[in-house]
Amino acid sequence: MAKSLISPENTWALWAILTGISALSIWLEQKYKWAGKVTGCVLALLFAMILANIKVIPVEAPTYDMVWDYVVPLAIPLLLYNANVKKIWKESGRLLLVYLVSGIGTVLGSILAFGVLKNKIPDAYKAAAMMTGTYTGGSVNLVAMADAFDANSELVSTSVVADNLLMALYFFVLIAIPTMNFFLKRYKHPIVDQVEKEGDSGEGKTKAAQFWGAKEISLKDIATAVAISFIIVSLSVEISGFFSKVIPTGNLGLNLLNGLLGNKYLIMTTITMIAATAFSDFFENIKGAQEIGTFLIYIFFTVIGAPASIPLIVTKSPLLLVFCAIIVFTNMLFTFLMGRIFKFNLEEMIIASNANVGGPTTSAAMAIAKGWDKLIVPALLVGTLGYVIGNYYGILVGNLLK
Repeated sequence: MAKSLISPENTWALWAILTGISALSIWLEQKYKWAGKVTGCVLALLFAMILANIKVIPVEAPTYDMVWDYVVPLAIPLLLYNANVKKIWKESGRLLLVYLVSGIGTVLGSILAFGVLKNKIPDAYKAAAMMTGTYTGGSVNLVAMADAFDANSELVSTSVVADNLLMALYFFVLIAIPTMNFFLKRYKHPIVDQVEKEGDSGEGKTKAAQFWGAKEISLKDIATAVAISFIIVSLSVEISGFFSKVIPTGNLGLNLLNGLLGNKYLIMTTITMIAATAFSDFFENIKGAQEIGTFLIYIFFTVIGAPASIPLIVTKSPLLLVFCAIIVFTNMLFTFLMGRIFKFNLEEMIIASNANVGGPTTSAAMAIAKGWDKLIVPALLVGTLGYVIGNYYGILVGNLLK
């Protein structure tokens, strides 16, 4: 592997780049409308991808592992403090239905991709599990599935590259769909019509700048938000470790149970969701958790862009790119086909498919960028729920195809 300008051991320089790219992407998203349409998380991914491919930063580094091991787990509870199940159903019932339908498209796509390429890709069932997870929840689910099925590092790295390339391309497709007559003629689009009618009332500000405007926040809020996240992650690691040791394996049922209860991501999302539902008044009043969690996820998006070496995917496993493309295309086709049958709105289908393929951050960012204010909170809520569902679907698909 060719050496990069910044070595993998230069921890401080890499942290400076990761946080710098994240901050720059957020600034661009809030400053320029074109950047808002692309979304900051996609920009962060693309910037890191460019720097890695021109050999400025390495494609692998211990710093990146620290993000996967510590930053991502801490971000998940912070983003879930508003995941009150009763609220999700009340405020996002319709989008939740569209999202669940879209998720079935991901599962079908994974099974189809496995059937077509199982003899061409080694450990294809592991790839199917990882891609089902990431294309139902988000990239954090890919990590969880890689861990659950003990995927080798080369499969994980090429899967991350393929996932990111397809995800970035698909976001551009989703951004373009509301402007295409083919879709506008065939689906209802009341929110698009409303935005066009009302125009921009933000006094020159981008939609992202309006949404992420200054909020009142105290030192106590920051301390509470971060401390609770550390506690939840710590408990989850211990509980999942205990279950993975005591639950035997040997058949499909036990393997599934061990995989579910022995997964730290599943445990932490479940604990946070139960706490956020049972003590909703407390968690909803913790200011700044969404902002801190979102910034950490931007760092994560930067990191998943770093291993996206285009020569690596071309030389090592171009078929994995095809594998991912089959899943994403099936998700899109199934979502829009079911949308046609059940008369879903165009905006709901776009956000639901985005929440599946990208996750809550990207789907909410797209809703913000488009000015679809009614869908911002539902996008965050159903996308967040996808972090839980993605692990269930991934483990189910992986064990079925094993």
